[in-house]
Amino acid sequence: MMGTLPRPARRAWSAVGAVMLVALVAACAGTAASPAPTVGPAATPAATLPATSAPSPAGSRDLILATTTSTQDSGLLDVLVPAFETATGYKVKTVAVGSGAALKLGEEGNADVLMVHSPAAEKTFMEAGSGIDRQLLMHNMFLVVGPPADPAGINGMTSAKDAFTKIADTKSTFVSRGDGSGTETKEKAIWKAAGVTPGGDWYIQSGQGMGPTLQIASEKKGYTLTDKATWLATKANLDLQAMVEKDPVLLNIYHMIQVNPDKWPKVNAAGAAAFSQFVLSPEGQKIIGEFGVDKYGEQLFVPDVGKSESSLTAP
Repeated sequence: MMGTLPRPARRAWSAVGAVMLVALVAACAGTAASPAPTVGPAATPAATLPATSAPSPAGSRDLILATTTSTQDSGLLDVLVPAFETATGYKVKTVAVGSGAALKLGEEGNADVLMVHSPAAEKTFMEAGSGIDRQLLMHNMFLVVGPPADPAGINGMTSAKDAFTKIADTKSTFVSRGDGSGTETKEKAIWKAAGVTPGGDWYIQSGQGMGPTLQIASEKKGYTLTDKATWLATKANLDLQAMVEKDPVLLNIYHMIQVNPDKWPKVNAAGAAAFSQFVLSPEGQKIIGEFGVDKYGEQLFVPDVGKSESSLTAP
């Protein structure tokens, strides 16, 4: 559960090395174990989950939330989950990975509810019958950050596509998450729009969450694509600057999805519904909308219940 370690200790613990989710997946009855993705820097360590962990049966007060690393790295879940637990009596076990890995956990019946930000992959997940009740939750923006020296000369550009083109043309170091996350999916779309197939010594794939990827970019004096929430929460410790922001293509949209209990009868459908309902409720949306404002002077996430995706804009 999230409260087992203080947030700084969780991050320090996770930074020692990537924690694999094999133990979680292999223990679930009826599901074949498969190679699991790297857990992000602030994820609740997989080792804290019971050895026999599996989606909790009906009536259980425990549930497993699979989510992208940005919700954990930013600290949002350190506020949102305890509020839910206090209000409902449920206990949440959080697995923070890339959105692709979170969706995979849901696809295999190894999570109860998902909080993710990879719309195209989410739609595929829903079409396969793996999820139910996909709901718009919140949004923020991606941005391109880079070293103060700015070797590619992109600072202040308004087009992410043009900035990526200059990074490739100058062979300036770029650090990709390379972990199947929603962030990497967005990055790949921008490279494709730019007509660039990235590769070579200048293109580094970290295989890790957003926090470690930003740290690597800082150390390598490189560029990377990051979600705004993780950036605001970590930038004080990085030698990087925001370079490209507010291009409409950088919109970053999050959804809640419950894992389909008709496909996976062992999931805690009641717990999943309770968590989804809480974060979509006025109380949950208020927590999301106010999170980080006192510290950073701006919203890290914009709550979106009742809106249409077509109406979303930069915060």
